[in-house]
Amino acid sequence: MADPNLSVETDIDTCVVPYGAAAIAEAARVIAGGGCVAVPTETVYGLAADATNARAVAGIYAAKGRPSFNPLIVHVPDLAAAEALAVFDADARALAAAFWPGPLTLVLPVRADSGLASLVTAGLDTVAIRVPAHRAMRALLAACGVPLAAPSANASNAISPTRAAHVLATLNGRIPLVIDDGATEAGVESTIVATTGDVRILREGPITHEQLGLFPHEGGETATVPGKVTAPGQLASHYAPNKRLRLNATEAEQGEWLIGFGEIEGDATLSVIGDLTEAAANLFDALHRADTSDRETISVAPIPATGIGAAINDRLARAAYR
Repeated sequence: MADPNLSVETDIDTCVVPYGAAAIAEAARVIAGGGCVAVPTETVYGLAADATNARAVAGIYAAKGRPSFNPLIVHVPDLAAAEALAVFDADARALAAAFWPGPLTLVLPVRADSGLASLVTAGLDTVAIRVPAHRAMRALLAACGVPLAAPSANASNAISPTRAAHVLATLNGRIPLVIDDGATEAGVESTIVATTGDVRILREGPITHEQLGLFPHEGGETATVPGKVTAPGQLASHYAPNKRLRLNATEAEQGEWLIGFGEIEGDATLSVIGDLTEAAANLFDALHRADTSDRETISVAPIPATGIGAAINDRLARAAYR
């Protein structure tokens, strides 16, 4: 449910511009003026605004219709910039050295003098922070010179965007600018890890348990506390299409759009050869196609829970939650 205190104009002329120096300069101008723009990262397209400007961050929440209790990920250019915002322990520095720049978000104690808008952390004493690898986001960070809050560039609870067209599907008329740099590489949001107390995964993502040297919680899923959100992407219902979604389908029922995998063919297939990395990259695009098809419901073939398959199953479980 959106915060009733936030509102957004819905008659903005949304421009889509190809990645390049002119696009980055215009995006930086919008952000300096307190606006937000959609920009690709290596995971999904993000909706970026100045993380130190409370009104700008409020604009993200308003455009997305995002609950104000759900924190945002802050993007910075390097470890030094991250350490100016958060308190790093030895585990956090080791993870940063191994996986930054890249699709890893660390949840760490926020510094009292970070300068971040309180809306970014949703009132928590921690901040979710990442050093992205994508050229567009890195160029925008350099041009803006401030940390950028950037959740996925879609209406809250809708399917995450991996293409500029996906951004327009829910945010057209709500934001002024989309930088188009083609399809994103990873296709699912960053892995989120907390290191306070012990190292644990808060959200599955492209960096797997195996890469982190961790193991899944009992039952093969990451632990969440009902009713409590400690990091982005932990709401039970998230990444959801408008249509009902059925999981672990071996064939389509009447009126279903089947998303296949491996030997199970469908109207769209995440990976014919059963490659989980390819499946992750194609996941949200397939959900967008299914949601806009003439079928009444959607089904998805079983996905192995190994490696990045854990992240795929996490997104599907949240998409199917009602």
